[in-house]
Amino acid sequence: MAASKTANTGTTAAKKLNSALAKPLQPSKELAAIVGSSPLPRTEVVSKVWEYIKANDLQNPENKREILADDKLQAVFGGKSKVSMFEMNKYFAQHLS
Repeated sequence: MAASKTANTGTTAAKKLNSALAKPLQPSKELAAIVGSSPLPRTEVVSKVWEYIKANDLQNPENKREILADDKLQAVFGGKSKVSMFEMNKYFAQHLS
């Protein structure tokens, strides 16, 4: 019985997490220049930014984990010209409300 309670608790926690990720958030004007101005879930923001990065060839060819920011992305990344893919979500959080 204990195993089924743990499984149910995990499912409930996963549902709460998914609903938080699915909640539409309003992008700042800097982020809206990339993803559009309508509210989007975080997952959609990340997808649209990746589309933008790939369409504009902004990954460092020598190190694919680095994003070479153009003017629009620098506005989102606090003026940094280079950001690792793992840092991006930290900056997105500052531009979503």
